Amino acid sequence: MSTTTYKVTGMTCGHCESAVKSEISALDGITAVEAAAATGLVTVTAAAPLDDEAIRAAVDEAGYELVGRV
Repeated sequence: MSTTTYKVTGMTCGHCESAVKSEISALDGITAVEAAAATGLVTVTAAAPLDDEAIRAAVDEAGYELVGRV
């Protein structure tokens, strides 16, 4: 298992959190995603090491910007 926390900008509400969680959850191997608009933090757990570029692409698809790992 691999768990990583990322900083994401642009999330302001529960809908934002849901959009980010939905896009990241669709990636292969993702087992859990927690997003908090108040802090801008997204914690991702996967069965294998995470591909930061795949996470970045999923966050972009949701309409937000991945700043980087925390």
